[in-house]
Amino acid sequence: MKFNPADNIQDLQYFGEFGGVNPSISDSSTYTFLSAKTMFDTFEGNMEGCYLYSRHSSPSNLYLDKAMAAMEGTETANVSASGMGAITPTLLQLCGAGDHIVSSRTIYGGTYAFLKNFTPRFGIKTAFVDITKLEVVEAAITPETKVLYCETVSNPLLEVADIAGLSKIAKKHNLTLVVDNTFSPLSVSPVKFGADIVIHSLTKYINGSSDTVGGVTCASQEFINQLKDVNSGASMLLGPTMDSMRSASVMKNLRTLHLRIKQHSLNAAYLAERFEKDGLKTVYPGLASHPSHKLYASMINPEYGFGGMMTVDVGSLAKANELMELMQSRNLGYLAVSLGFFKTLFSAPGSSTSSEIPLEEQVEMGLTDGLIRFSIGLDNDIKRTYEMMKACMQELSIL
Repeated sequence: MKFNPADNIQDLQYFGEFGGVNPSISDSSTYTFLSAKTMFDTFEGNMEGCYLYSRHSSPSNLYLDKAMAAMEGTETANVSASGMGAITPTLLQLCGAGDHIVSSRTIYGGTYAFLKNFTPRFGIKTAFVDITKLEVVEAAITPETKVLYCETVSNPLLEVADIAGLSKIAKKHNLTLVVDNTFSPLSVSPVKFGADIVIHSLTKYINGSSDTVGGVTCASQEFINQLKDVNSGASMLLGPTMDSMRSASVMKNLRTLHLRIKQHSLNAAYLAERFEKDGLKTVYPGLASHPSHKLYASMINPEYGFGGMMTVDVGSLAKANELMELMQSRNLGYLAVSLGFFKTLFSAPGSSTSSEIPLEEQVEMGLTDGLIRFSIGLDNDIKRTYEMMKACMQELSIL
């Protein structure tokens, strides 16, 4: 039977403590033991079904762990208090002093800042490369390289990583391929193409209501055990623990992800096609003009489309700001960072989510002042939305 990540989520059923259709929320930070030996064995990692302390794991977090692992097709997963709370322990678990990472140059600004400014304190260096050029990626590998890092669809330029090609390089050089799949849940299943570890910011599409911050690392049981080891686990020792109430909230919203992703994709494709026809410089992986359109089309689970993220370049930061403020005043969405909300969100990434990247590097990678990143919402009548957005652009002489 064909792998469908949404079916794997649907097939998970948990009963609450009193038979509820929602699993009971564990409202405890610590757990009791019936014997001192059980406590000892749990500390040593030798007891199944026993809980030590919520920083290590909790019943609520483990429910969401299982659901995320089922979605991504990994053995297990570990949820965390934020997307960065998943990314940073994962990379620190994989690398130590003297090690090296090869990363895409177009990644989320927080990840970029972590690799560029923070990990060198621990003797970990990173080479930032054009991830779309496999020969450039391989040329950047050194004997010290331990990790290849990329985003399936990059933030904010929407470059597409050839995960299968990167996996071949990683295996050839005995590296771990880590893929941030935040922009493309359900649409792409990175493990199917050879990714070793898949990361999400649960804050975005998976939760979908912009009321919770969370992250997850989906990987093998062996790696997740390393992350949670009481003596040497980066997640255990750095403490990016997800709150049980938040886990339960994300778990409920996860059940509608398949419906939301389909609508996000349909709406984004509609707008992208029309904006491009109007003469706007539009980037969307679903457009034939996208450099990696054919590659991405071969990677996606077709029923979920090409995703809800697109960019439009209006020429200058002043015009971008003017347009976003006008669209917000017309109730077309919010001038806000993040993505995956039911309303459209728009921002100028060069001065917001990618501001950590130095200006000269933004220019080199093609991140222009006038670029607006759109997270397209779940609008019921997308034709109406298009007409209203077009009117805003005409009013400002952008069209």
